[in-house]
Amino acid sequence: MLEINFQRNSSVSVLDLSGNIDIDASNFIEKVGWCLENGYEDILCNFENVNLVDYAGLSVLAIACKNVDNHKGRIKFVNVPAHIKKVFSLMCLDKVFQMYENKELALDSFKEDKVIAEIQKKSLRRRFKRLPLDITVEFRAKAGEEKFTKGKVLNLSAIGMLVFANKTYPLGELLDVRLLLLPKPGVLELDARVVWQVAKELQPHIYPGMGLEFHKLESEVQKKLVEFVERNLPSGCIT
Repeated sequence: MLEINFQRNSSVSVLDLSGNIDIDASNFIEKVGWCLENGYEDILCNFENVNLVDYAGLSVLAIACKNVDNHKGRIKFVNVPAHIKKVFSLMCLDKVFQMYENKELALDSFKEDKVIAEIQKKSLRRRFKRLPLDITVEFRAKAGEEKFTKGKVLNLSAIGMLVFANKTYPLGELLDVRLLLLPKPGVLELDARVVWQVAKELQPHIYPGMGLEFHKLESEVQKKLVEFVERNLPSGCIT
């Protein structure tokens, strides 16, 4: 049977998993349910000592994740071994499960989620005008050594942008972003988090795409973005 060790890290429940996630791992569903029933809605699962996830195990994970979603909670995975990531990828679940390379990044992501939720709740986005664009942007996952991927910026504001690209990342992923805004401020190197993914059935004309929220943006850089947007908006434009 899958062994599960429960511990708390601030407001996050950390489940250290050990063994196999298979047909005998129903205790994982029960443990996640117990967390939710006791008000622990943010759950981080540590896969460092997980040996395998088979087809039945994928169903176990899916049921647990759906339960969390129904409770308006968040569940994320950390230290997922490469061979298990491959299983997720083959089943197209790498875009569904939020995975992080280390515990610090994962725990920080829960904090960022709360900040973003507050922004959305208070409709602070409306304070910033959006500029329709068609310029190139480069991005890559902040964790790892992969090369930059190119995409198109469809609109830009002082807190984020909508990007059209063949390659997208799962919600919560932190990215390195390179953005060239001419004639000034020029090249900006930013951190951004994926906060939205374009749904093909709803917006096929901009699929695949993702919404990025700038992460820990310095006030001076945000000021430059505001000035760029204001300078390039058509006169009388309302966004």
